[in-house]
Amino acid sequence: MAEFKDIIGQEQIKSHLKNAIATGKVSHAYIINGERFSGKEFVARVFAMALQCEKGGEEPCQQCHSCKQALSGNQPDIIYLTHEKPGSIGVDDIRAQINGDVAIKPYSSPYKIYIISEAEKMTVQAQNALLKTLEEPPAYAVILLLTTNVNSLLQTILSRCVILHMKPVSDELIKKFLMEQMQVPDYKADVCAAFARGNVGKAKHLASSEDFEKVKEEAISLLKYVHDMDVTEMIAAIKKIAEYKLDVEDYLDILAIWYRDVLLFKATRDANHLVFREETQNIRKIAGRTSYEGIETIIQSLSRAKSRLEANVNFDLAMELLLLDIKEYG
Repeated sequence: MAEFKDIIGQEQIKSHLKNAIATGKVSHAYIINGERFSGKEFVARVFAMALQCEKGGEEPCQQCHSCKQALSGNQPDIIYLTHEKPGSIGVDDIRAQINGDVAIKPYSSPYKIYIISEAEKMTVQAQNALLKTLEEPPAYAVILLLTTNVNSLLQTILSRCVILHMKPVSDELIKKFLMEQMQVPDYKADVCAAFARGNVGKAKHLASSEDFEKVKEEAISLLKYVHDMDVTEMIAAIKKIAEYKLDVEDYLDILAIWYRDVLLFKATRDANHLVFREETQNIRKIAGRTSYEGIETIIQSLSRAKSRLEANVNFDLAMELLLLDIKEYG
């Protein structure tokens, strides 16, 4: 099913889009801005279905011919832009699939809707080509630009679009969704929600990822025994993460959440709010031997390691510096 009520959180976006449908004041162009996996594609899909629904309500009915076509990805007037090059959307993609097509009236629906995922990949020439359509769109055209970086779009494009920002969803809502919809157990839902930092798609991905479970166990094992390891053993342990499909940033996030737990336990002596509750014994031990300053230093080191990796600093070097800090201050 794909309805507005299936969108978790995002109350402002839902109310804006439903209001546009109810009043008939639908803009010709929308930008939905949000990080990867935040659910932009799902929001666009529900909005497009609702606009084309034959029942004409605020929610897509799921039953009419148009809704059924949309659910199976075959609605002729909901067009998803495709592009040959993985890294960029070129001027030819825009000209062939939008500019050259938009003058043809909708096949069977009130609107002709174009959905451009990864709009940040449009070249400047592609954006300028799209601008031609945005300046004088036919009455039935609706263009949805989905992007992880609204600042990569030209000011002239931004000024012609309604910009909607995806907001982080609360941990409680994410946890509830994982437990009710995906039957994820309580303790695992806690970890996934904390780790996803408001991103529902990421939480879903983590909850169903075997790699995440393995990486989490390896990371915690490293933290438990880091004091007895020499640098070569530590680097070997970290290199093992390359075997998994999980990003090194995700690995660093696991370490950061662990030390946030240590800090929280040290301050409150209360295990109820820990993400890694099943590891309370180890967290208590580390909290007992580590100073507040030491924990803060490690959390800062984790943040520095992330920045270094983003700046393409040598992986082994960035990790060695981090692990030496963890060994010294943890």
